[in-house]
Amino acid sequence: MEYPSTLVENAVNELSKLPGVGKRSALRFALYLLKQPNQATQNLIISLSKMREEIKYCKICYSLSDNEICSICSKEKRNHSQICVVENIRDILAIENTNQYQGVYHVLGGVISPIEGIGISDLTINQLIERAKSNSIEEIILALPTTMEGDTTGFYINKLLQGFNLKISAIARGIAIGDNIEFADEITLGRSIINRMPFNQIHCNNG
Repeated sequence: MEYPSTLVENAVNELSKLPGVGKRSALRFALYLLKQPNQATQNLIISLSKMREEIKYCKICYSLSDNEICSICSKEKRNHSQICVVENIRDILAIENTNQYQGVYHVLGGVISPIEGIGISDLTINQLIERAKSNSIEEIILALPTTMEGDTTGFYINKLLQGFNLKISAIARGIAIGDNIEFADEITLGRSIINRMPFNQIHCNNG
């Protein structure tokens, strides 16, 4: 595509680097921004810049946060004896939308995937094990993708937690095999959390 302006072309090239955004969509975004008041564009630039520079990771669960401790971990009314282990922040948002879970979370930052070069040291698994050592923790809920990588990560965490005096469970397989948590509808995801089962029981039945 030949652009009438190199400024527009540069903007399109940068926008098209976003996930799921092709050149046509990027051009539509760029032209839309050109039609907006200058302040609107500046607000977008400022908000993105502040997010990039000021965002923090919660020191407890490793979710994104404005402060050192995220809003969920800092709430006394949450059940701090339950830790729901998820792949990323999008999974937390999906689970919170169900209104079926009142515990806290632990964000791994991914799942074990040798093909993508993601190893154990790239995730917050060791930090999770340290949290599990606390006498106040009663249950670890594995809410990971129902993919080979998610299952591998779950098996590894389950193995590390053997010998701990706590319950290890996983969300029920109402989530289709191969699905990510964030794409599940709220009703299905909510039921999967409520009907969670012991991790070993789910995977023995599947195996």
